[in-house]
Amino acid sequence: MGLKGHEPEHSEKEHSHSHVHGVVDPEIISTDKGLYAVKWSFAGLMLTALFQIFVVWASGSVALFADTIHNFGDAATAIPLGFAFLLSRKNPNKRFTYGYGRAEDLAGLLIVFLIFISAVVAAYESVQRLLAPQTVDYLWAVATASIIGFLGNELVAKFRIKVGKEIGSAALIADGYHARADGFTSLAVLLGALGIWFGYPLADPVIGLLITVAILRIVLETGKSVISRMMDGVDPQIVDDIRQVISQVKEVKDITEVRVRWIGHRLYAEVNIAVESGLSVKEGHEIAVNVRHRMLHGLNYLSNAVVHVDPLGASGENFHRLPGHDSEISPTDSH
Repeated sequence: MGLKGHEPEHSEKEHSHSHVHGVVDPEIISTDKGLYAVKWSFAGLMLTALFQIFVVWASGSVALFADTIHNFGDAATAIPLGFAFLLSRKNPNKRFTYGYGRAEDLAGLLIVFLIFISAVVAAYESVQRLLAPQTVDYLWAVATASIIGFLGNELVAKFRIKVGKEIGSAALIADGYHARADGFTSLAVLLGALGIWFGYPLADPVIGLLITVAILRIVLETGKSVISRMMDGVDPQIVDDIRQVISQVKEVKDITEVRVRWIGHRLYAEVNIAVESGLSVKEGHEIAVNVRHRMLHGLNYLSNAVVHVDPLGASGENFHRLPGHDSEISPTDSH
């Protein structure tokens, strides 16, 4: 028997505080937090970029122009991410039976691609300046704009990463690192301006290349996180935590399978448990209700749990295979 419980709504909502792995009640709390972070970080980066574009017009700094383009691009990533959060609010249907949470993962993949493009642009601009150094006017204004660019991006990065970790959104965390990458680009502009000030015009492009390497490292680390989510990768400690909570239910004699997956910023679990074979269907159902209750209340980061009950001695996917069809089905196929 399976249980995808429909307990009273208060059972989840009164435990909706956040955890490092996610939150309960994602439809309201986490999605609203995500949209809040997207909205205000977009506003912050747009103000930063608008200030910088004025300095670009006055100074003619190509490096600052590239940094400004990065900031406009970073602000623009809020559009697909905000759309993904809005889409995740839609209810599941016959075609998308788990809802639209995967849109958030796709947005995260797009953001990683945009970080990579930022690295390519930074590398291109740096090489161009090595081959053809340019005179930059109003170095003090360029330095000021680069500092503001760095501070603006870093504040947005901290905000996005903080909220992303609170709600378990890999896409929002990736977008935070994207902002941090653009902050590094702003620092390159500052150090390059200082190098020009002290008589080393090639300092700007050399530092730009070093920053490009740092951005590519962010691409690698963030890309691994987003792709892991898309492949249903989770922290192994989560599986151990689930087993620990279930094992505290004395009626549970064995835990044969624990599967956990992310759908956007929502964490779902499916477990197979074994109980005494002489129990009635009603008694088995009550045990499943108790197990699910303990999982959702003891593991705040779970959004939902499905509990499958088997008789002791015949529990697990190996007992659910169709006789004579083992070669046609995967080990995880069950009735």
